[in-house]
Amino acid sequence: MEYPSSSEAVHEGLANAPVRVMSARVKLGPRLVNLWNRRELLRNLVISDIRIKYKGSALGLLWSMLNPAFTLGIYYLVFSVVLKNGYPNYVIFLFSGLVLWNMFQNAVFAATGVIVDRAGLVKKVSFPREILPLASVGSAVIYFLIQICVLVIFLFVFHHAPEWNMIEILPITFANVYLFAATVSVVMAAFTVYMRDLKHLMEVLLQLWFWMSPVVYSYSNSLATQLGTHHIKLLYFMNPMALLVLTFQRTFYVATSVKSTIDGHVIHMLPTWAPSSFLYLNLAMLAIMIVLFLVALTIFGRLEGNFESEL
Repeated sequence: MEYPSSSEAVHEGLANAPVRVMSARVKLGPRLVNLWNRRELLRNLVISDIRIKYKGSALGLLWSMLNPAFTLGIYYLVFSVVLKNGYPNYVIFLFSGLVLWNMFQNAVFAATGVIVDRAGLVKKVSFPREILPLASVGSAVIYFLIQICVLVIFLFVFHHAPEWNMIEILPITFANVYLFAATVSVVMAAFTVYMRDLKHLMEVLLQLWFWMSPVVYSYSNSLATQLGTHHIKLLYFMNPMALLVLTFQRTFYVATSVKSTIDGHVIHMLPTWAPSSFLYLNLAMLAIMIVLFLVALTIFGRLEGNFESEL
């Protein structure tokens, strides 16, 4: 019996191995135009996601208001009743940051495995694949708008007026969190096709990310001020959610310093920056987020060539 030579065995093995095809060059212009032309499909996918999530539910979209309200109640009991932190109007402070975080977390977590979950659609129908994670972000936006209505109700109940000079900054902040969520969602959705464990890893990372963002605690209790060094502050604000959450809290909670309801000492709740500083920082972040989103689309384009075979 004759055995194949080592070179022949190698060639035979390569011939039988699955081939991964990556696009050598992705043109952003046509990709963006294609996304715009398929905006109706994006809208339909968003509506479909919402209908599927609440199919058969008696309360429907009302759950998107009740879920954060229950979460808010738990945090309120823990930090205002059991482990008192002394923050006055803590509900407003917490919810103004939580509503923004919920949008980011819901978008990223849903989008991370969306291509794998919709493998049948990806393999049978030709359409821009990045629409799937973007639809997850769109669904999160709908829930965000509903929760903003809940926040406004809380403001009325507590007779708490927002900082009107900051209101005009919120559209820029919203654009930032949308683009950041879309960037992370598009990249993670593509990588998860090749590494399925990323979906479970992202769940853990989002929990860690939550506590690294100033949602529950005041700015004076954050690492940026506790450790105090310039390098730590820079590292702290490299988390884009830190600035975005602080902007929402500054708008709706307003007060930068308050007196503790426990012992009367002064608590520095938020940075003492002028509204113009928040504006310039958000505009600078917007420019960065636009670039990152375009980079994310490029990465997605290089990875999608082998989706069908991987799925």
